[in-house]
Amino acid sequence: MKKTVVINVVGLSSRLIGPHTPKLQRWMQAGQLATIQPVLPAVTCTAQSTYLTGQWPSETGIVANGWYFRDDCEIKFWRQSNKLVQTPKIWDVARQIDPSFTCANLFWWYNMYSTADYTVTPRPMYPADGRKLPDIYTQPANLRPQLQTELGQFPLFKFWGPATSIASSQWIANSAKWVEQRVHPTLTLIYLPHLDYCLQKVGCEPDQIAQDLHEIDDLCGDLIDFYENQGAQVIVLSEYGITPVSKPVHINRLLRDAGLLQVRDELGLEILDAGASQAFAVADHQLAHVYLNDPTVLPTVKQLLEQADGIDYVLDEAGKREYHLDHDRAGELVAVAEPKAWFTYYYWLDDSRAPDFARTVDIHRKPGYDPVELFVDPTFNAPKLKVAAKLLKKQLGFRYLMDVIPLDATLVKGSHGHLTQQPGDCPVFITRQPDLIPQESITAVDVFHLMLAHLQANVPVTAK
Repeated sequence: MKKTVVINVVGLSSRLIGPHTPKLQRWMQAGQLATIQPVLPAVTCTAQSTYLTGQWPSETGIVANGWYFRDDCEIKFWRQSNKLVQTPKIWDVARQIDPSFTCANLFWWYNMYSTADYTVTPRPMYPADGRKLPDIYTQPANLRPQLQTELGQFPLFKFWGPATSIASSQWIANSAKWVEQRVHPTLTLIYLPHLDYCLQKVGCEPDQIAQDLHEIDDLCGDLIDFYENQGAQVIVLSEYGITPVSKPVHINRLLRDAGLLQVRDELGLEILDAGASQAFAVADHQLAHVYLNDPTVLPTVKQLLEQADGIDYVLDEAGKREYHLDHDRAGELVAVAEPKAWFTYYYWLDDSRAPDFARTVDIHRKPGYDPVELFVDPTFNAPKLKVAAKLLKKQLGFRYLMDVIPLDATLVKGSHGHLTQQPGDCPVFITRQPDLIPQESITAVDVFHLMLAHLQANVPVTAK
């Protein structure tokens, strides 16, 4: 098989490739770009699982970044076991074709306990004293100490949260090079999340994020040069395009106002009680799975959502089949936001009753995705001093709560998840093997077949 590297530049769309990305632009001009018709929802876990299997969410079971685990009566986001993906992956298929094939997965999701040969993924440590410590999980296990000894500790707090920066993508790129120099995989999958942060936080126009575009362009240019010098062919792609939003939709508050959602009091604060609710929503960017413990309220809930401001359409069983979301993990109804809107997970009606985790970066405790975690509360007079004081408590061994995240959803400037209509906002697939791309627009499931075609192609790559 032909040595292939897939660089996943999260949030990259054709309208972002231009003066601020000269290296990507030059590389693209020598090849071919196709826009990808995104899968619904156009979110990380769903898109990546579709790309890696060539199957829709109705087959993979990855209906969002998180969903309601009905047996547990719990909402869980960002699980990591690859066993959640219910169909074979590209490395399984490729290995059947060529037993000598090997794959390195650098930070693509559902990375743990997979059948890929080499894997690296974030996996913080949570000691009993309440700390969260940066760390990674690897396969083989001995990669973990070697990588962090040579490259330094993985910069977890620059991977997500208010302090996000190019540092996390740079670390991932360095780890990919490190793996390549030692084990030379046939297929290398690299995840570069940098643009995801600024597009949601700052805005979606290239001039607004010029520095971020230059940073990711330099990183991509360096990786492309490195791998092409190794005789590899390179694919650059993205999972979704991010578009401007200005309207947060508090879907769980709608359900609570209708008497359908229940909360539980804990120390004077409110916790969503999913198992006791007739209906509740699991919000994930611009899509929300709406689960019904009481099936008799389905007509009421559907009508409520269809009439709500900011909701574009609501899928029932027939609609879920049409969009390949007919899986047991999906909600009984699926709500899709209007292009300028997005769904919060907020369910409390009074901010003084919001749970303590609402003002922290806590991707596992929150019953939905929260992009407001990218911000420090703008009402703080001295935000850096406040953060420093809390970090000092941590260093001194005291218990502390890093409650610096605001509850103002209007701060978010970009989102994704709905099906982008404009080609310039769609995810992209770029290759220097244009003969392998059948047309200018492809589907999300086509990505799997195109990656496999690159692996099987006998195409010479000229080293620089």
